[in-house]
Amino acid sequence: MTNNNPKGILLIFIGMFVVSFQDATMKYINNSVSLYEVYFMRTLISFIIIFCYLKITNKPIIFSTHYPLLTLIRVILFFFGFSSFYISLTIMPLATATALFFASPFLMTIFAIFILKEEVGLRRWLAVIIGFIGVYVILNPDFNNFNYLSLTPVFCAFCYALSMIILKKTSDKDNVYSQMFHFYILAIVISLIFYFYMGDGKFNNIDHPASQFIFRKWFDNLEFSLLYMVFIGVIGASAFLCIFTAYRIASPAVVSPFEYSILVWATLNGWFFFDEIPNVRTFVGMILIICGGIYIFIREKAQDQSIVTEKPLR
Repeated sequence: MTNNNPKGILLIFIGMFVVSFQDATMKYINNSVSLYEVYFMRTLISFIIIFCYLKITNKPIIFSTHYPLLTLIRVILFFFGFSSFYISLTIMPLATATALFFASPFLMTIFAIFILKEEVGLRRWLAVIIGFIGVYVILNPDFNNFNYLSLTPVFCAFCYALSMIILKKTSDKDNVYSQMFHFYILAIVISLIFYFYMGDGKFNNIDHPASQFIFRKWFDNLEFSLLYMVFIGVIGASAFLCIFTAYRIASPAVVSPFEYSILVWATLNGWFFFDEIPNVRTFVGMILIICGGIYIFIREKAQDQSIVTEKPLR
């Protein structure tokens, strides 16, 4: 496995690069499409690609689960968590939203104490505190005039962290591809429920970018959006294959810290495509979050634990 660490690191770099373009594309089209329209197309296309990949490589395709209730909870958390992240892109810079998402390792550490009964020492608690200070620095809350939508990436981190803890508990019997199929299938179903309930745009009556993104009429601008939605689905599946292959062939403790490379790509994409330049507070917060997160990875390796490092952060 050690010999494959360089390949794993390279795959993580590629995966994070690809994910950053998925997020940038979501931000670019969010004023022309409905959130769950994109979610439906992205998930359907990714499902088809991963299914074909497993068929071509003769890997087993298993749709059943040994943990139906936990699987349902995990999918709902993941679905609405990343819905909130994509909503955040309507009101904040790409790099800021991405940085706030990386509160997830700190939340995973906390959840692991209470759910997995893991032991976490003082130094990792200090890393968690440093990470949350970074989140606070980025948010810079003025509680008299605070936009609570700014918390949507943190809510995503919360949902993601809890879903990954559930994933850890169910991984003893459900393999990673089965778990991905569970998400794809249920996400398609949830998206279709939204379509039948509000896909005609009847609730799109609030003049706010986040509200319009959620409630906009489906398939109303396909001549513009279809190619972008297909692109999001293709690169989403490609990123999944890169990231999970990296975790399979290399040491998770080695490759995990390199997921923070997405902050570089998110910053560059935000600057190049949207003319977004993070302020000093955002950069300071990013540094605190990165330092806290990487220190947690280092301590897990030293303690031979895998609360955060066993699964990808994206």
